[in-house]
Amino acid sequence: MEEGLCHWGVIRSLLAIVQWWAFNVTVIIMNKWIFQKLDFKFPLTVSCVHFICSSIGAYVAIKIMKVKPLIAVDPEDRWKRIFPMSFVFCINIVLGNVSLRYIPVSFMQTIKSFTPATTVILQWLIWRKYFEWRIWASLVPIVGGILLTSMTELSFNMFGFLAALFGCLATSTKTILAESLLHGYKFDSINTVFYMAPFATAILAVPALVLEGPGVIVWLNTHTTLLSSLTIILSSGVLAFCLNFSIFYVIHSTTAVTFNVAGNLKVAVAVLISWLIFKNPISGMNALGCAVTLAGCTFYGYVRHMISQQPPGTPRTPRTPRNRTEMIPLVNEKLDDKV
Repeated sequence: MEEGLCHWGVIRSLLAIVQWWAFNVTVIIMNKWIFQKLDFKFPLTVSCVHFICSSIGAYVAIKIMKVKPLIAVDPEDRWKRIFPMSFVFCINIVLGNVSLRYIPVSFMQTIKSFTPATTVILQWLIWRKYFEWRIWASLVPIVGGILLTSMTELSFNMFGFLAALFGCLATSTKTILAESLLHGYKFDSINTVFYMAPFATAILAVPALVLEGPGVIVWLNTHTTLLSSLTIILSSGVLAFCLNFSIFYVIHSTTAVTFNVAGNLKVAVAVLISWLIFKNPISGMNALGCAVTLAGCTFYGYVRHMISQQPPGTPRTPRTPRNRTEMIPLVNEKLDDKV
């Protein structure tokens, strides 16, 4: 009986990982397809469509389907806590889509893997948080791999590179701020989207209309396969919400170590599939840089896990600051994979 339950647990974890991979890679490929093949070069509008679909999807999941109970948030906290987080969340998603507009998926995903390094550096510089030497050592291959990939990228675009890099900073900022701003609320990925996606839609709607509205109208009037193209754009928004739902499922079906390894393998899968579809040139040194970066991310996750498993009384990285004399730690990094 116990053996059967164990096998079912393994199968459940594998299914959770596979569906997470499927949604994540599909959303990334679809977004790149929208920008490159459909010639819909409007990342703000695409991001806005994603936020609208996520807002509707989260409402249906919580209010109608009752998949997860709604976590009540005080109205005042919605503006003081949720709104600032939504602003950073919005910037994070927009920068990711902007980078996809200008650089290949393989390069964008490799740069995104720089997030652990930016998170540690921000906490060290701004909040003076102490990290063990093992954490710093684990960042060396990540930084080295990013440098090698950037220097050998055959389709390098400075604007796309900077968008991806600042996207990492936005992700790190969201991760760090979440612990203090959302202190006292235990949000899962569905409730996070429920509260943040409507704010993000409101924040982005006006810039999208002003900056991209005229271009979108021209595209609507001149594009030949309008119905199928709009279906693809809308489908990418629906799948973006499904990705958040899949994150909720995979978090509750895997361990932290499994999630970390699966996340890095997912990047490799996304790079491979994007190369097969878009045929963007990748040099041998570029592929090596990507591999080194992913190996570094896996090692970083392993080191963090080992430090978290140390027995009480063992010197380790301090916990979150509750005032200026303490220091802010990372919130659960499992929730930082939304597209």
